[in-house]
Amino acid sequence: MTSTTDDKKTGFAIKDLKQIFGGSVSNGRQFGILAALIVIVLFFQIVTGGLTLSPGNLINLVQQYSYILILAIGMVMVIIAGHIDLSVGSVAAFTGIVVALAMRDLQLPWYLGIVLGLVIGAAIGAWQGFWVAYVGVPAFIVTLAGMLIWRGGNQYIGGATAVAVPQEFYVIGAGYLPDFTASDPFNYLTVILGVAIAAVVVFNEFRGRRLRRVMGAEPAPLWVSLVRVAILVALILVAAWLFATGRPGTSFPVSGIILGVLVVFYSFLTRSTIFGRHIYAVGGNRHAAALSGVKSRRTDFLIMMNMSILAALAGMIYIARAQASGGQDGNGWELDAIAAVFIGGAAVAGGIGTVAGSIIGGLVMAVLNNGLILIGTGADLVQIIKGLVLLIAVGVDVYNKSQGRVSIIGFLMKGMSGRSKTSDSLPDANESVRPEGSLPK
Repeated sequence: MTSTTDDKKTGFAIKDLKQIFGGSVSNGRQFGILAALIVIVLFFQIVTGGLTLSPGNLINLVQQYSYILILAIGMVMVIIAGHIDLSVGSVAAFTGIVVALAMRDLQLPWYLGIVLGLVIGAAIGAWQGFWVAYVGVPAFIVTLAGMLIWRGGNQYIGGATAVAVPQEFYVIGAGYLPDFTASDPFNYLTVILGVAIAAVVVFNEFRGRRLRRVMGAEPAPLWVSLVRVAILVALILVAAWLFATGRPGTSFPVSGIILGVLVVFYSFLTRSTIFGRHIYAVGGNRHAAALSGVKSRRTDFLIMMNMSILAALAGMIYIARAQASGGQDGNGWELDAIAAVFIGGAAVAGGIGTVAGSIIGGLVMAVLNNGLILIGTGADLVQIIKGLVLLIAVGVDVYNKSQGRVSIIGFLMKGMSGRSKTSDSLPDANESVRPEGSLPK
């Protein structure tokens, strides 16, 4: 009897293939978008003659889109709670001009400039959060007003002219992991970072298996874990090597490090904390959440304030890379962030979404935009194609479900919703489903 049970746990079964990336709790849509990202990367790698995955292009990709992905992290929390924030681009631009002027005219050190920017973001977020949470004005209206107010503030304070930032400030937007020696063909710290991340992936995978056994749940077959770890480790190490072997003086960007830290932190916050569960509860059913003891007003206030803080950070990273703050900074950023969140699997009605899914959605848009530029597509067609991708990604599945037809997302999610949520492996770090069980008070 024991051997039969062990065979069931370790034997090969076609139905277990979806667990390689989907795991026991991963959202099917997130898995589908990840597959789409891989297809898009391979397509542009072929049509550009290998430029897409060249070290220089990957480095530029991270630097050019890190601020949009940072905005997507905050935006997914806003959308999960059932709101929208249209002001993030203007908040980023306003923060950028104030910080640039403070460092130029007041001789504020660059590190205090960063602190000032975060404080400005918190103050703006508290202002907008107050109107949303305690006055009851819809977030759409509040942030639409904010988009006009902070855009006007940027142009009024800066006089619609560019303001340069000091060279020391460049590091957060245009800096790289330092080299130990200039003569080596690759960057040691980038390779070490890749190896460390790979080790964390392996540790989390087998820690998750052990925790499932301790809690009485059956882990995925061993071969699934081994294949999943092998694929992820290979991808991480190849990416690390590509970043480490770029042109001399470059390596993995500092803005990518900041983004990675934020992804880990907010993934934990939304998945494993009471506040994170409150966000899903408020977005899923506000009245039921209130009856369960969730302080929805406080949750709304903190979500809006957090969004503006991340917008301020994104704005500072952008001006650090551009080396100056200008009147056109932040234009359209809110649309890119919102698109990333919805492509990554968030629901328009709220209650569903993940940090990881939003990052994947943002990468889809980033790689698509980058690839189209590499093959010489005009800016007008790039915008049209990006809009169509967003519309099709969400519209096809919504239409299929409304017609009672087979939904790609629903098919991928089939059989996942009823399983235990005890796995802590890296691919399962963010379930795109509403947390189960009673709500914490």
